[in-house]
Amino acid sequence: MMAMPMVGRAPAVEELRRAWSRVRAHREPIAAVVTGAAGTGKSALVAAFLREQEKTSVLAGTARVHSPAPYDWLAAVLAGRDTRGLDVPPDALSWLKQDPDVPRERYTPDALLRIAVSVVRHLVGRAEAVLVVEDLHALDPASLNLIAELATTDLPALLLVTSQPPGAAVSPQLTERTLARLGGTPGAVRRHLSGLLPAEVGQILQHVYGSEASSPELAEAIWRRTEGNPYRLTELLAVEGADVLRTPAADLTAREREVLGLIAEGMANKQIASALGISVRTVTVHVSNLLRKTGAASRTEAALWALSGRRSGDHQAGWRDNPRAARSQSSA
Repeated sequence: MMAMPMVGRAPAVEELRRAWSRVRAHREPIAAVVTGAAGTGKSALVAAFLREQEKTSVLAGTARVHSPAPYDWLAAVLAGRDTRGLDVPPDALSWLKQDPDVPRERYTPDALLRIAVSVVRHLVGRAEAVLVVEDLHALDPASLNLIAELATTDLPALLLVTSQPPGAAVSPQLTERTLARLGGTPGAVRRHLSGLLPAEVGQILQHVYGSEASSPELAEAIWRRTEGNPYRLTELLAVEGADVLRTPAADLTAREREVLGLIAEGMANKQIASALGISVRTVTVHVSNLLRKTGAASRTEAALWALSGRRSGDHQAGWRDNPRAARSQSSA
C-alpha cells in the first residue's frame, strides 16, 4: 500500500518548521511538544518533519519498552556511538550508557544530571540540532529531569517531544510537571493531535483508492470503524485492501468495538471487564450485541471478523450452515 498522506497534519508540520527556523536564526533552544492518544500520528508527524532536515544533526532516543531505567533517553542516543572523545568521567559515562558492568562508584542525582547535560552539549557541538524525544510518557524520572533541563540551556536545538497524556505515563505526576515545564519555556510549541474528521478520512481513501472512494457515506462508515485514529485506519487499509470500499454492515458502538478488539486479543469476559473498568454483566451484554450485529455465531468467529474485516455479507455461506447464526442476523 502507498504511503499515507499527512492529511489534517499540515498545520502541525508548518508549526515545527517555524520553530526550527527560529532555532537556526537565534541559536536558542525551543521545545516543541506533540501530544495525543496512541495511534494519532505523533511519530509520523516527527518523521515527516525530519525528512525535510536531511543534513541536520539529530539525536533521537526513547524509553525501553518493558523496564524503564535511569537515563533511558540518553542511553538510546549513545547506543552505537563512539564516546571515546567525550570529556566526562568514564565511570559516569558507564552509568549514562547503562553499560552491563557499571562501576561501583556512584554519583549523586544532581551530579549525574550535570554530567548528562554536558554529554548532550558535546554531542550537539556548535551546529544546530534536533533532539527527538519519543514517548515522553514512558520515560524514567531521570530522563524526564534531563529533558526539562535541556529546554532551559543555551543549546541551539529544537527539542521535539512526543507524549501520550500524563494518565498513560509511567510517572503521571512527574510527566505532567515535565510537560508543563516544557510548555512554559520561551517560544515553546504545543500541538495536540486528535483523531481525523470524517472528511479527512475521505481524503485519505481517495488518495489510496482514487475516485471510487469518494463517497461521503463510505468515509463516515470507515471513520466510525476507526474513530478517526490514523494508526487504526492504516491497519484497516493494510488488512482489507480494496475490500474496505464496501461499507461495513455492522454498525458497532465505540464500546462494542473496544470489547470486540479485546476478544480478538483472546481475552475472557472477566479480563475485558477489568481492562475497561466495567462489570462482567455489562461485558456480556456488549458481547451479545456485537455477535448479533456482526452475524457471528461465536466469539471466535467475531474475533476473525475483527481481524479480517469480513462484512456480514461474507458470512452468508456460514449462515446457511448455521441456522442459529442466520436466525440471530434476521432478528437484528
